Amino acid sequence: MTPTSFEELALAAPIKRALAELNYSTPSPIQAQSIPILLEGRDLLGIAQTGTGKTAAFSLPILDALHNNPQRPRRRSARVLVLTPTRELATQISQSFDSYGRHLRFKKTLVFGGVGKNPQIRAMQSGVDVLVACPGRLLDHMNEGDIELSGVEYFVLDEVDRMLDMGFLRDVKTLRIALPKKKQCNQQTSCNPRSARCLMNPASVSIAPEKTTAEKVDQAVCFVDKESKKDLLLNHLAEQQGKGLTIVFSRTKHGANKLCKSINSHGFEAEAIHGNRSQPQREDSQPFQRR
Repeated sequence: MTPTSFEELALAAPIKRALAELNYSTPSPIQAQSIPILLEGRDLLGIAQTGTGKTAAFSLPILDALHNNPQRPRRRSARVLVLTPTRELATQISQSFDSYGRHLRFKKTLVFGGVGKNPQIRAMQSGVDVLVACPGRLLDHMNEGDIELSGVEYFVLDEVDRMLDMGFLRDVKTLRIALPKKKQCNQQTSCNPRSARCLMNPASVSIAPEKTTAEKVDQAVCFVDKESKKDLLLNHLAEQQGKGLTIVFSRTKHGANKLCKSINSHGFEAEAIHGNRSQPQREDSQPFQRR
């Protein structure tokens, strides 16, 4: 029987306490179907759209396992490895572990590019319980002997389809070979995966999208000539002021910087985010976090 509340799930009391504090009462479909399977120790292939609660679906059973089976992690290794394609996703997943595990004791660190290696090396020296990493930087550390994966008991491949689209297939294969044979694997994707070789006789949970567009989003099209676009945008920002955040997409990085400067000059608070910005700048520009 599919659980209808987090209280019905066999999660440790400190985790349920954290969920209650976060006002989480009803699990999403991917959570309700995935968590009982993972609590049994089975491998899982989860297929669901982004924003359906996949992070909680894999992080809650992992935190439960760490709580019920406390062990000291191996030096330069981790008990849990969550592999994700981007730095932003890695940061958001790390924040989720912090939120759901706020009443548990565990060590966690992040490994991704765009920042210095030395703090990451120091964090891994005595080992951690949870390592959230991007493939490229993780392989760099492994090649230099700073990190090894022999202590991994739980392995999560998050956003697999996106990871493969970004060209990480070879890196993922290399990392998979370095993992112990005995481990629990969880592969999360938003569409049918092209690679599920790390899974051993997995259970499969597939959540079909209920709608083609996001809920609570009104869509409209305005046909306007190029010279009037900026005035139309400024009028829209004035109308929306105090109602929430606005995201404006630009075709080029230079155009994003130019538009951001113009918006600021008209009294609105704006930040640009694109590939030419440093990691600290990208993090400072994030006005919201994944929940």
